[in-house]
Amino acid sequence: MEILSLLFGVIGNVISVLMFLSPAGTFWRIVKHGCTEDFESIPYVCTLLSAALWTYYGIIKPGAFPVATVNGFGILVEIVYVTLFLIYAPPKMRAKTWILLGLLDVGFLAAAILVTRLALQGQVRIDATGFICAGLNIVMYGSPLAAMKTVVITKSVEFMPFLLSFFLFLNGGIWTLFAILTGDYFLGVPNGAGFLLGTAQLVLYAIYRNAKPSRIVSDGLEEGWQYQTLISSSSSEQSHEVKQ
Repeated sequence: MEILSLLFGVIGNVISVLMFLSPAGTFWRIVKHGCTEDFESIPYVCTLLSAALWTYYGIIKPGAFPVATVNGFGILVEIVYVTLFLIYAPPKMRAKTWILLGLLDVGFLAAAILVTRLALQGQVRIDATGFICAGLNIVMYGSPLAAMKTVVITKSVEFMPFLLSFFLFLNGGIWTLFAILTGDYFLGVPNGAGFLLGTAQLVLYAIYRNAKPSRIVSDGLEEGWQYQTLISSSSSEQSHEVKQ
C-alpha cells in the first residue's frame, strides 16, 4: 500500500508541476507586450496562498511529503508570476496586487500558521490546517463554474483551453486516489471536486468544440469582458476563469 501511494504521489507531482507551469504562455504574452492587459492578479495571489498552506500541511502531516514537495515548487512558480505581474501591471492594478499580497499571502498565511502552531498540537493541528486548505480550494473551484457557464451560453470553448481541463481531470483523479490510499480526506475532497469539474469540462469541450459560436461572444467583448487565468490547487488544480 505504501509503495502504491508513493507511486501515485510521484505521478501527481509530475502532473501538478505541468499545471503550475500552464500559465507560462499567458506571462510570456504579458512580457512580450509589456502590459498585463485585462488579466487579473488575484488568481495568482490566491494560488500562492494555497500552495504555501498545502506545503505547510505536507510538512506537518506524516506521509504527506509529496504534497509538500509539489506545492513548494508551486510557491516558487507563483512568486515568479506575481513578480512579473507587479512589473508589468499599470499603477492601479499594481497597488491592488500589493494590497492582496499583504492581506492574503502575508497576513492570512501568517495568522493561519501562528494559530495552528501556537494554539493547537498533534492531530488537531494537522486537521485544522487541512480544513483550512480544503476550504480555500473549494472556494477557488468557483472559477471553473463561471467558465463552464460561459461555454454553454456562447457555444464556444475559446476561453476554456482543452489542456487545462485535461490536466484538471488528471490531477484531481490522481490526487484523489492518493488521498484514498493514505486516508487523507482533506486532500481527497477538493481533489475529488477537481476531478468532477475536469470531467464536466471535458464533456463540454466535446460538445461545443465544433459548435458555431454565439454572437454573445463578440457582444461580450464589446462590453468589456475580462478574461483571466486561474490555477486552483490542492496540489494544485489549474483552470481558466472567465470574469464578467
